[in-house]
Amino acid sequence: MNAPAPFSSTSARRLLVSIHDVSPRFEAQVDALAERLSRHVGAAQFAMLVIPDHWRGAPIAGNAAFAARLRGWADQGIEMFLHGWSHKDETPATEGLAAIKGKHMTAGEGEFLNLPHAEALQRMRDGRALVEDVIGRPVAGFIAPAWLYGEGAHAALRELGFALAEDHMKVWRPASGEVLAKGPVITWASRSKPRIASSLLAASLGRLALPFTETIRVAVHPGDTTVPALLASIDKTLARFVRTHQPSRYAALGGAQ
Repeated sequence: MNAPAPFSSTSARRLLVSIHDVSPRFEAQVDALAERLSRHVGAAQFAMLVIPDHWRGAPIAGNAAFAARLRGWADQGIEMFLHGWSHKDETPATEGLAAIKGKHMTAGEGEFLNLPHAEALQRMRDGRALVEDVIGRPVAGFIAPAWLYGEGAHAALRELGFALAEDHMKVWRPASGEVLAKGPVITWASRSKPRIASSLLAASLGRLALPFTETIRVAVHPGDTTVPALLASIDKTLARFVRTHQPSRYAALGGAQ
């Protein structure tokens, strides 16, 4: 499969594609996803979301080989976002909306959903310093694990001045609150048969309902590589949207190319 011919630079419709959970733990899966995405949208026309220490068992610090891979991907032009610190929810809520989100929207991975401000600030600051030291340039922004943010995380985002942030329904500038793109992320879930089935249905509906949305966002995860039906759905979804939307960088939302 060849990469699509580029759209006119004046096209207002953009396709933003990202690989989540980039970590030494999932290096082989990230490689496979990067190759797959490149065939659809072109080399380096997608983002990577980097976890400094996945579940506190796969640190990038001290792993020179993986650090070199990250630097190489960044040198190719792949945008690098900080994606939490551990991706593990170590302060789960027990009641209210946060507890419902933590239970039903993620498998114990809503790291920033219930973090106090001071802890969220420290993890964001330390994570950004680590990733930027590895890649030799600023990160593109911050995206919380499972796209879940609590009040402490939002306050820390504003304080630290990340250029971009993203949740399930939008991309925005944390400093000003300006919303740069609206609409749901198309993504897939691999951890159970019901979630596989529901994500396949959601992607199918997205292919029908979203073609006229100005900005389409598609996110893939390492676990997707273990389910052939998910990979087929990813291929079908990307093939559908590269016909109507220009594969783009997140930075282009703010006018930079």
